[in-house]
Amino acid sequence: MLVVLILTIISFGVGVLGGFVGLALGTIRLPAMILLGIDPRIAAGTNIIVSSISSFFGAVKHIKEKNINKRIILFMGIPATIGTLLGGLLSPHVPVDLLLICVGLLVLWQGVEFILLGMSNKNKMSETFGSQPDDKKGTSNKNNIAIETFLGVSIGTLGGAVGLILGSIRLPAIIRILKIDPRIAAGSNLFIGFFMGITGFIGHSFNNQVDYQLMILMASAAALGSYIGANYTNRISINKFILILGFILSIVGIILMARPLLN
Repeated sequence: MLVVLILTIISFGVGVLGGFVGLALGTIRLPAMILLGIDPRIAAGTNIIVSSISSFFGAVKHIKEKNINKRIILFMGIPATIGTLLGGLLSPHVPVDLLLICVGLLVLWQGVEFILLGMSNKNKMSETFGSQPDDKKGTSNKNNIAIETFLGVSIGTLGGAVGLILGSIRLPAIIRILKIDPRIAAGSNLFIGFFMGITGFIGHSFNNQVDYQLMILMASAAALGSYIGANYTNRISINKFILILGFILSIVGIILMARPLLN
């Protein structure tokens, strides 16, 4: 019972942080579950639906704040969901531990880059996004449909193979490659994460790899936390948002590289 209480509290805290930066942060929840004695397979199946529900409630608040780009949802979200199914089918044939280490290095590198960017001046920020992000709700080039689709499929496939939603890769890609306001990217990324989590949950539920009692408690806490966290996304400057995101991505990258040691 104590373990369940601890995981519920952790889930709430992670939910607040995730709703704020636009990440489900299941990468943080999952190691905590495993370290506290939950079977890794049950932990993975339970965590992915908790991530999905947390993403949904965070996305609801972001929709109210108009932090959603419909084109990203359509041209990246749908391909990402398809990619997740494909990755799930390929998962028995890929070196998961090696992929996790590579993904971790990529996320850590992007996190450090964002930390440096967040500490830079506003002119540097403007050069990065091709606009003044504090003055706009985000822009999207109409010629980027192919890029969005490719990113959706490729990141979704990778996520399906390693058993993660991988919003920690998708979010930086949306920000840097598509030059979207990070706050718009955060809301859109959570929305996509919701559908990807549902897809992953279906597979785990068929294999009886979900602790439903734990799921209800953790998901409720994560949903509340995510909704609360999303309230603060638009309340800080773009530089501070990128700086905080950079620190979180760096932590996630380190956890991803260490995760093979937990198996």
